[in-house]
Amino acid sequence: MLKPVNVQLIGEEVAIAWSDGAESYVREDVLRRASPSAETQGERDVLGNTYGGSGDADYSGVRVKGWEQVGNYALRFDFSDGHRTGLYTFEYLRKLSGTLY
Repeated sequence: MLKPVNVQLIGEEVAIAWSDGAESYVREDVLRRASPSAETQGERDVLGNTYGGSGDADYSGVRVKGWEQVGNYALRFDFSDGHRTGLYTFEYLRKLSGTLY
């Protein structure tokens, strides 16, 4: 199973070394903008209408303050703007960085 074996902050990027030997790099502001949380993406009702979400908010000054692994499938990041509810699956993190399986 693919999983991160090392996560570090390097400059303004989150660097992830994966169990398959690949490495991913994602800018902190991109990571925040891409949060899969309802707060950022909004919520959909049964008709497909989206409610809420932060839209085109500017996250250029937002930094990652910490992270933790959730189960065997995701990372949760703590951001400097107080956001900490999005669960980034390992597959989603690979897609964000452009590093595919």
